[in-house]
Amino acid sequence: MWCVTPEPQPVTDLADLAGWLRLGSIPGLGAVGQRQLLAAFGLPEQIFAADEPALAAVLGQALARQVLSHDTRPAVERGLAWLQAPDQHLITLADPAYPPLLLEIPDPPPLLYVKGQPACLRRPSVAVVGARSATPQGVRNAEDFARSLSEAGLQVVSGLALGIDAAAHRGGLAGPGGSLAVIGTGADRIYPARNEALARQLAEEGAVVSDLPLGSGPLAHHFPRRNRIIAGLAKGVLVVEAAVQSGSLITARLAVECSREVFAIPGSIHAPLAKGCHQLIREGAKLVESAAHILEELRLDEPERALALDLPPPALEGDEARVWDALGVEATEMDLLLQRTSLTPEALYAILLTLELEGRLARLPGGRLQRL
Repeated sequence: MWCVTPEPQPVTDLADLAGWLRLGSIPGLGAVGQRQLLAAFGLPEQIFAADEPALAAVLGQALARQVLSHDTRPAVERGLAWLQAPDQHLITLADPAYPPLLLEIPDPPPLLYVKGQPACLRRPSVAVVGARSATPQGVRNAEDFARSLSEAGLQVVSGLALGIDAAAHRGGLAGPGGSLAVIGTGADRIYPARNEALARQLAEEGAVVSDLPLGSGPLAHHFPRRNRIIAGLAKGVLVVEAAVQSGSLITARLAVECSREVFAIPGSIHAPLAKGCHQLIREGAKLVESAAHILEELRLDEPERALALDLPPPALEGDEARVWDALGVEATEMDLLLQRTSLTPEALYAILLTLELEGRLARLPGGRLQRL
């Protein structure tokens, strides 16, 4: 997967991060209050250097006292200790590594906890969401659409829930675009427990992201908060199955507020889990029957452009150039490559190995290959 392209790296200054952790651990303040203070005073160190009347002018007396008096040391120590583990990062609103798409939403989270590769938060992505109690067909649709989007170079973002979310992550991980999870708990907790192995794979190959303080449990009001990050990170949101009253429709509406495209897969008029998708379509969502419809709508039908790697075309000659041309832009099977190139299996394998080691080729499930 291509989340390892050169990107701004998260700030690792512990004193700076301690201030952000302190700000994020004050009860009752919330992301809105944090942004109000940041807008009024600047960085956290300036906030905590302010006196009570100055803080009260922004927050009111009660919250101002809370900012100055609450013991934030346990939360700060816990956050800094969490940060010491491999591939665990904190990204702040003032960090060059902060995902630019999240800056476009009305309420960007001041602090993100990231397990995995921070560069994944800046990748071209599509969110795939839907019902937890999905039908077998819905699960197949989610995985197939996500795999196709990933094979086209788009990262698949979802919420690590059972049903559609888990299927979307599996499909995304099956292709070179990969997958990213935004969770409704602290980054040190996995919910539901049944997706623990999937979460580990996502952290190893992509990223698991939360804006909630460490230790936060799966409370109901955490999930709409998670959903606005899912919508914000993506260029579009695909709803696979959803009841009329569902979190997926919240994600879709948040996507509209962020000026993102919304797509929905239709179903039977008698199916309860199709009614939410039909409602979205009536409200203006794009009806889609294949991943190609999404790619066309987003104008990302060319995988090379979707990957956004800024890599020049490879300077290849002879048999290597023949193999590169034979690969084309779609995932290709070995037998077809042998036919297209007329090379011996041994010669073809050697060239493919070279291209793979150079980072120009991905091996997909089923023995297929795709150039990157």
